[in-house]
Amino acid sequence: MGKHILNDPKTAISDSLKGLAFLNPTTELYDSTLLLRSPAKDRVHLLCGGGGGHEPAHAAFVGDGMLSAAVSGQVFASPNAGQVEKALARLSLAKGTLIVVKNYTGDVLQFGLAKERYSATHLDSDSVRMIVVGDDVSVPRSQGALTGRRGLTGTVLVYKLAGALAAQGASLDDVEHVARVVSERCGTIGMGLEHCHVPGTEKGEAYLKDDEAEIGMGIHNEPGIRKVSPIPSAAKLVDEFLTTLTSTSDEERSYLPFEKDGNEVILVVNNLGGLPELELGVVVKEAAEWLANKHIKVKRAVAGSFMTSLNLPGFSLTLLLLPREGIPSPASASSSTSSLSVTSDLLVDLFDAPTDAPAWKWTFKGEPNMKVEKADERKAAKKEDFPPRVRAATDSKLFMSALSEALKSVIHAEPEITRYDTIAGDGDAGLTLKAGAEGIQDAIGANRVSDTDVVAAMVAISAVVEKDMGGTSGGLYAILLSALSKGLLEAARDQDAKEATQEVWARGLELALNTLYQYTRARPPSRTLVDPLSSFILTLSSAPSDPKTLSQAFKAAKEAAEATRDLDAKAGRAAYVDQEKIREAAVPDAGAWGVWKLLEGVQKVLSQ
Repeated sequence: MGKHILNDPKTAISDSLKGLAFLNPTTELYDSTLLLRSPAKDRVHLLCGGGGGHEPAHAAFVGDGMLSAAVSGQVFASPNAGQVEKALARLSLAKGTLIVVKNYTGDVLQFGLAKERYSATHLDSDSVRMIVVGDDVSVPRSQGALTGRRGLTGTVLVYKLAGALAAQGASLDDVEHVARVVSERCGTIGMGLEHCHVPGTEKGEAYLKDDEAEIGMGIHNEPGIRKVSPIPSAAKLVDEFLTTLTSTSDEERSYLPFEKDGNEVILVVNNLGGLPELELGVVVKEAAEWLANKHIKVKRAVAGSFMTSLNLPGFSLTLLLLPREGIPSPASASSSTSSLSVTSDLLVDLFDAPTDAPAWKWTFKGEPNMKVEKADERKAAKKEDFPPRVRAATDSKLFMSALSEALKSVIHAEPEITRYDTIAGDGDAGLTLKAGAEGIQDAIGANRVSDTDVVAAMVAISAVVEKDMGGTSGGLYAILLSALSKGLLEAARDQDAKEATQEVWARGLELALNTLYQYTRARPPSRTLVDPLSSFILTLSSAPSDPKTLSQAFKAAKEAAEATRDLDAKAGRAAYVDQEKIREAAVPDAGAWGVWKLLEGVQKVLSQ
């Protein structure tokens, strides 16, 4: 997508930082740096930064318990050393500052230069230290031998855990030690469905085809390790990513020391900027199931936007492998006075520690788990389950044939109905009807729909429609079918009939329509499914004993559905759409056309 809501691409970063400063009054904006207004003088401070375009990273993680300051460059461009030096000067250095940057050349050089300049001009030169985070496992060892792995979402875990320790008053040695342990035990891999678009640049041709995805794509539009087509399912992508992250046999990409069993992790599911929350939830579900199946215990988990690439539609998975035993400070670090041993419990406690950084997501303070209660399997509809009350007239096979043909008709018409609804609605009518029809087909195949009792059949079909369709149309159909089951029974009793004759159907449908009117304000002509439904029922009810009436009812329903092409919508979601555009498109209402397609299937069987 090449469209953006900005004032000017040149001021996008500064404008965004001002908005963030407004939302978080504990911070202030200085030059291109967002920092705490009153940084504590008795703590270690974490300073980070990098190019813009990765929001909420980095500035939205400034807050008590995480970062003290974040320096922003322009989109995908590192800030310069002078900007970083200004940020250092604004922080209290009583207990030191730890600079945390992603492993990208520009960030390392500019923040490193600022650190060296500080060291050259201050006696307490060791009070500013720097850690470079590289957690991208898609980069093979041979390719990244000199540059190392790219820094991705694992960087945010460093902010959170090291920042939490700093907030507790720990020494610079201890904070740095935790940051290094987290960095070294993190792995991340991601994918994208397309490159992101950088504001102010021309919109080019699509980088990926409609049926392509790219694995290992970087967060600055760097190409990934390979393109795949067709786009794999969420389950296959998660399987590949977690297999890569947990592998110990891949010489190029086995970076984390997983063992055969007893592994514990922290999981981060990251939205790279343009993935709907719906799809992110699917990824979370697949990751949770995969890890459970591999007996890898997830001690903590979090999902959301942490390290993005503007509007890139994709996601990444990050695992922090928790240590089995405490990891002491390296004995070779002669300058280190840290006696802290980094344990699994410590890292989990730091993950749970409170922070007021606005971008950090709420997380459950305990081990996540997924409880899915399985619905009781419905019994097959047997004669003893549904005693015959109203038999199908003349031939039960004819009833089932008509029902089956109606379902086939609406399933076949799905693309057509979807197209109509895309123009004049929300685009889901065809898929909703298809889902309901396929659910009924499954119920018929499992003998859950009676072929001898039309009342029991309507009850069973209504339950399927309610479950499988959902939405407005699903609710309307479910109410209609439930009311129809009652109407058929009442009509049969009133007429002292044991079979569903045309008169019984006509009276039952009329009662069902009146019930439906209690739950919708739509009345014909309204450009809704009520139009053909009402025309069919009222025509059939006008002379229910006349054999010709049925064909007249089918004709009336088709004409009513066709007539919706020229109607303004008075109800339903189409009522909120520009009516002039609907008239120009000259398409029938999707719901009305769906009703007609169902009736058309019935007509095909009955007219033979």
